[in-house]
Amino acid sequence: ALIVGWVGIANELGDPDAFAGRFSMLVRLATVDIGSWVLPLIALALIAPRAGIGGRFVHYVVASNWASAITAWLMLPSALIRLFLSSASQAASLVSLFLFALSMVLTWRMTNATIGRGASVGTAVFVGMFIASLLVLFGLQTLLGITVPDDAGVQSLSGLVSTG
Repeated sequence: ALIVGWVGIANELGDPDAFAGRFSMLVRLATVDIGSWVLPLIALALIAPRAGIGGRFVHYVVASNWASAITAWLMLPSALIRLFLSSASQAASLVSLFLFALSMVLTWRMTNATIGRGASVGTAVFVGMFIASLLVLFGLQTLLGITVPDDAGVQSLSGLVSTG
């Protein structure tokens, strides 16, 4: 499911006339997604014992990994629409925005359930992980030379944040 999203975005952002350019973009998008999934977890592993959630860290990692897989499949309709229709399509934008919002609500609920310390601690972990994922996402995009055109907007963001 993630590869479909990467292909759609690579087709939009990579050189449309060169397979190597699109493949290079696909590899860079995969690197960004994997980095924005793994690096925030490493950061949380370092601070979890000090934050009082060290005993729930493994539970959170397992649950968030499974939730990431489900979220990738949840975002598949958006990626398929983007693959077959123009990224400027209002349908693609609306579906992407709706599915992104739904995935964030479900991820927040999963975080609260797995942390098991109440809504305030769960929300703090969710917000911290979301912000860390965005920082890694934007940092890796810059580092790898991925520029998102202004007209790609929400659908590219929702496609790239789907693993966070």
